[in-house]
Amino acid sequence: MQIVVKNMLINYELQGSGKLILFLHGWGDASAGSSQLQKDLAVTYQVLAPDLPGFGKSQAPPEGWNLDNYAVFVRELLQKLDLPEPFAVIGHSNGGAVAIRAIAMDAVTPEKLVLLAASGVRAQKSFKRASMQFLAKLGNAATIGMPERYRKALRKQLYKSAGSDMMVVESMQDTFKKIVRQDVQAEAAEITQPTLLVFGANDKDVPPFMGERYNQLIANSHLEMLEEAGHFVHLDQPEKTATMIKEFLA
Repeated sequence: MQIVVKNMLINYELQGSGKLILFLHGWGDASAGSSQLQKDLAVTYQVLAPDLPGFGKSQAPPEGWNLDNYAVFVRELLQKLDLPEPFAVIGHSNGGAVAIRAIAMDAVTPEKLVLLAASGVRAQKSFKRASMQFLAKLGNAATIGMPERYRKALRKQLYKSAGSDMMVVESMQDTFKKIVRQDVQAEAAEITQPTLLVFGANDKDVPPFMGERYNQLIANSHLEMLEEAGHFVHLDQPEKTATMIKEFLA
């Protein structure tokens, strides 16, 4: 299904009935990435899963957006669809950071929150990762003068090696730069909603310590660390993740 929000054509999935659950996907992903989890939850709830602007089948914003812009977008989408306040928000990766910021801005006021491998802890960075990112930037500068197609391919590989997702969606580089500068730890510390944290022990993109950090910051939170899961916990451990979420929401 599609709808126009903020002059952009937005793709979304809406299924089931009952209390509303809003699912926000991660960077470079789309609503289709959580289709099975949506179906599982739609047995009991109404589930809304949009392709956030710039991802999936939704149009990109005309300029670089930060988390605040996405939070406002979520509120306007709910209003445009004439949907009630979500009973729960589920955010994966960057979608988790958007959810935290949206709650802080009162763009959404859910009763419960589920964070799956949520990003947004920006202040801490390992020396290894910082060094790799420096090398990627250095290599990027070294590609100046190369034919464009070779330069793009090399830049993408360098940023990937450095653990950066900036080149995952090339057209969204300005948005990526703005988002990774926003740390939402202060906002997380103000969250009062019961919160389920599900993180993967083998996650290289959002390391386990970030889940532990959110568990420290959010007073009414419970952390589940899945030993055999990476960044996409809902795909690596689909049945276990779905069961935990259902029990938490119930």
